[in-house]
Amino acid sequence: MNQRASNLLDEALGLVDDGSKAWPLSGRVVLVEDRVETSAAFVLHHLVKRALSPHSSNVVVFLALSQPFSHYDRVFRKLGCNLGAQSENNRFFFLDMLMSEFPDGDEGGLVALYGKIEKVVSSLLQENKKCITIVVDDLSLMEAAANGFSNYVLDFLHYCHTLTSAFGCTLVALNHEDIYLGMERPALILQLEYLADILMKAEPLATGLATDVHGQLTILNRGMWDGQGSSRNRICNFHFRVKENGVEYFSPGSRA
Repeated sequence: MNQRASNLLDEALGLVDDGSKAWPLSGRVVLVEDRVETSAAFVLHHLVKRALSPHSSNVVVFLALSQPFSHYDRVFRKLGCNLGAQSENNRFFFLDMLMSEFPDGDEGGLVALYGKIEKVVSSLLQENKKCITIVVDDLSLMEAAANGFSNYVLDFLHYCHTLTSAFGCTLVALNHEDIYLGMERPALILQLEYLADILMKAEPLATGLATDVHGQLTILNRGMWDGQGSSRNRICNFHFRVKENGVEYFSPGSRA
């Protein structure tokens, strides 16, 4: 794999290392959408690993509704990142919400959850740790835990969004797009896509299954700085192959 191919995702996200400790995604909302047959979990893993890089001053607050800590620990060890050590160093805060439920008519559970996140963020800011990334895995399970009350989930996300504007936090959220197929796009998805500064979609290939290509990734990066004092929208599309210890990215048509 050549260097150009290995940097496709970082270039699309504006994460190319410039030698500084600044986190290019500060104050931005990143929405990742996938489907059951084309999981985009690897995108979350990539962003968390980059945030926890030794060259970064970032801290990650990880809200887990999809998997237990042991799962993420195994995955990140394969990627060369020890979440246990990062937790001990107060760079990785894991909020286990795997068995959480927010009953009908009870928005208080999600308000309390936001309170936990805000408390962690406030304590980090008091320690002068200003690069904070909040990760939600995943929103469809949060909506299920709220018994389909998507307005509660949207309110929760709006609360979290205030942390990006007020304190420069980064908000990264994963959602399964295919659970809404066959119906009119709900307000939750439309609002999420409206809030997102970066919208990433993992989808199957239009031509069907392939042995050496697992899917395609489309990235809309709104307001990406061009280095000349102005911003523009940028759309990137490339194919990917998930491997044991990472993901390979390449331009469409570059594989036979």
